[in-house]
Amino acid sequence: MKNASLDMGAYDTSHARSIPDVTPHHMACVNIVPAIESIYHLEGKVTRDSETLMIIKTTDDRYPELERRVKELHSYSTPEVIAMRIERGSEQYLQWLRDSTPNDETR
Repeated sequence: MKNASLDMGAYDTSHARSIPDVTPHHMACVNIVPAIESIYHLEGKVTRDSETLMIIKTTDDRYPELERRVKELHSYSTPEVIAMRIERGSEQYLQWLRDSTPNDETR
C-alpha cells in the first residue's frame, strides 16, 4: 500500500474544516493552511484570490473515494485536487497513516 498527500484549495478555513468531518476513514491527517494567495487563469483572465490550503494524508487505496467525496462536497466547480506520492517518511508515521485509513477489508 502506497501513501499519498493530497493538496486541495478551499475558499475559507471553515469550509476546509468541514471536509474531514464528512470523510471518515479516508484521511489520516489534514493540515489547514489559512490565507494563501492563489493566482490562476479562469475564463480568459488572471484571477487572484485568498484561499485556504488543505494538505491531506491518505493512502492510494483511499484516494479515489476521497477525491470523489471532495468533489461532491466542494463549492468550486473545478476544485484543486492533486496527489503527490509520499516517497519516504518515518516508518512509525507511515504505519500510523495506514492504520488510520483502513480499507474496507480491514475495517
